[in-house]
Amino acid sequence: MQRFKQKKFILITAGIFSALFLTNSKVNASSFGAEIFCTMRDGGNDHESSWEAAYTYIKRQKGGLFKVSPKQAASQITETVIRESEKFSYCVEYLDNLHPNRNLERELQKKQKRKEQEAKNRENKRKRLEKKLEETNDVFTDETIDRYSY
Repeated sequence: MQRFKQKKFILITAGIFSALFLTNSKVNASSFGAEIFCTMRDGGNDHESSWEAAYTYIKRQKGGLFKVSPKQAASQITETVIRESEKFSYCVEYLDNLHPNRNLERELQKKQKRKEQEAKNRENKRKRLEKKLEETNDVFTDETIDRYSY
């Protein structure tokens, strides 16, 4: 029983220290990621290349079991720019590109789904009509179509 408590204490202590270590690297990674993004944008680069460079750096520096999602990285860059507003005052105007309009994305997705559903419905209707046409052709024979046979 004593060994179990000792192992448990060691695991908890190791977990706390690793969490502190990972949190510190996350702060440094997001800070330098924001610096990369803002410097590249201020230098005249487009959003995509600046974002890719910053996101790649943040992903590589994070470490650990879980990867940083693009939304998390964008939030980290935004937080850093806001937190250190004196340092990154020139970068505030570029933050809107990090967080695209979610409503517009949802509307585009709905429109795409609607188009796919309409195409599927048209295809189903075409198949039903072809099936009915085949059934109708099977009912009529050459004899019933010959209009001169009395």
